[in-house]
Amino acid sequence: MDHSNHVRLTEAELTPDLLADATIYGPDDEDIGSVSHVHGSGSTAQVIIDVGGFLGIGAKPVAVPVSQLDFMRDEDGEVHAVTSWTKDQLKDMPEHLD
Repeated sequence: MDHSNHVRLTEAELTPDLLADATIYGPDDEDIGSVSHVHGSGSTAQVIIDVGGFLGIGAKPVAVPVSQLDFMRDEDGEVHAVTSWTKDQLKDMPEHLD
């Protein structure tokens, strides 16, 4: 996926409602997970990503700072994010417990 034409979200747009269910892409545009939920908003938010699993079953939730993700909107208005983390690196993080 070519992200060069996608519009980056502003800090004001980094809200739980807008980021919920966003797909997270890692290196080489690998689909590495999706946003389960968000704690806070703006540049200090913590994004909870469900990593692995199939259709949400067996996924491991991990918390990452929103600053480690580049959220954007594609041509169809869909919100997604890219990161330099791999799926394995996220799976190695501690599980997020609510």
